[in-house]
Amino acid sequence: MDNKVILISIDGMRSDGMQMCGNPYVKELERMCAYTYKASSMDPSVTFPCHFSMTHSVTPQRHGILTNTYVPQVRPVAGIFEKIKSAKGVSAMFYGWEPLRDIALPGTLKFSTYINAYMKESSDTVLTDEAIKVIGENKPDFAFLYMVETDEKGGHDNGWMSEEYLRRVSIALDNTKRMIDTFKSEYSVIIMADHGGHDRSHGTTLPEDMTIPLFFFGERFTPGEIKEELSLLDIAPTIAELMGIYPEDEWEGRSIV
Repeated sequence: MDNKVILISIDGMRSDGMQMCGNPYVKELERMCAYTYKASSMDPSVTFPCHFSMTHSVTPQRHGILTNTYVPQVRPVAGIFEKIKSAKGVSAMFYGWEPLRDIALPGTLKFSTYINAYMKESSDTVLTDEAIKVIGENKPDFAFLYMVETDEKGGHDNGWMSEEYLRRVSIALDNTKRMIDTFKSEYSVIIMADHGGHDRSHGTTLPEDMTIPLFFFGERFTPGEIKEELSLLDIAPTIAELMGIYPEDEWEGRSIV
């Protein structure tokens, strides 16, 4: 593999939520990363379809998953986990919402940890502890860390942009800082949200649901604001190029490297 990559997904993190949460690390990320606060989610702006599009670089209408329930693809498109395994790479996944396991086909993960979001006050933090431990000990080529509390305990339980929602966003960013501080000399890091939200819901085409931040850290990226339009479809091709893997022919996004 040319480069190792960590992908961090912060569920339901609106761009303005990231900017308004009060965490000083946001300004540090802006200084270190190529970034945009104007990237696009998918329609429907729902967690599982969005993550499947992120890992497979096709729209929900193409892969056929339109709700949070997994259904097999009628016309299968290989995702980033399958591409990495085909290239003899090693992948790891750390996630706080059990259905998300189906974004990776069985046999494509060497390491996998699931922690229920409601088992601890901050399962995202415990999950990040585990990710740091496993990545540090095993150095997988690709690691995916998914934090859900911004969505579950923040948005759905208390409302998007509520005090509790912004607190959960700040916790997720603290965990992001720990990941980057620990692995910045070894890994490129991509930070994303799958969708935003409004009131206590999401899934519409409202700007509050569809507008997401994307941040790219590493020596292959020039720090500064990205002016061109980006979406979730661009993440898998970017990971593939960083790692020296050929993208799938049917992928619809593009690498920003």
